[in-house]
Amino acid sequence: MSVPTTATSTSIPPVSGDCAPSQAEGSPRKVFGLDHRFIAPILITCILLAGQLSFGILESYPKTALAIITAICLELVLSRIFTGKWPHLASAYISGISVGILVRSPAIWPYALCSAISITSKYVLRSKDRHVWNPSNFGICAMLFLAPYTVASLSIQWGNNIWPMLVIWTLGSVIIWRLKRFHITFTYVVSFIAFALLRSYITGHPFLAEVAPITGPMYQLFIFFMITDPKTTVRSSKLAQCGVVFTVALVEMIFRLM
Repeated sequence: MSVPTTATSTSIPPVSGDCAPSQAEGSPRKVFGLDHRFIAPILITCILLAGQLSFGILESYPKTALAIITAICLELVLSRIFTGKWPHLASAYISGISVGILVRSPAIWPYALCSAISITSKYVLRSKDRHVWNPSNFGICAMLFLAPYTVASLSIQWGNNIWPMLVIWTLGSVIIWRLKRFHITFTYVVSFIAFALLRSYITGHPFLAEVAPITGPMYQLFIFFMITDPKTTVRSSKLAQCGVVFTVALVEMIFRLM
């Protein structure tokens, strides 16, 4: 959530994203004895390790490292320019590692550019002191639009090995529950499964084929980090937040039927 400001405040509100709360929110809460700002980076690192060690989901280690370094460096620079403060780097790390996992390209420059677009969007595309889009989600979509012949998105699934998926889903669900964002993830997953059943009925495709995408690493990043991003979810109520992710699942189903 954004930090309340008084009428006499002249500072620009802190900027964060990708489910990593800002450092300026007061005394950091503890989750399992850890500063809650480190929980999301730990979880996404577990997703990367499980996917890479089991199925080799990364394009290459140098490309992923470039994405992370670019995100962190640009976060440091832009935060100093726009807020005058040194940022907590959990958000930048999550954005960079998400780009490293989700982007596919034979070239190396898309990884740096995608991270740069992701971080820059947090400071440029803003409304009511909050950035509008989840950073890495926006950056990846922008790259797919700007360089469709050079960039693709991750298409590798977990295969038939259920254990990496169970570990990530269990760990992720517990962490998201402790961070009070579980209702968002749960609503999207239930909606996706229900719409997968509907798509199966409409198209005649097997239900397991329609529901399979949500078991892959790309969707795990989406449901645990992107749709739960505190800076880009509606503030009005939990019901409104659930309504938004239900709508996202509905629109996705329509796209899949087109």
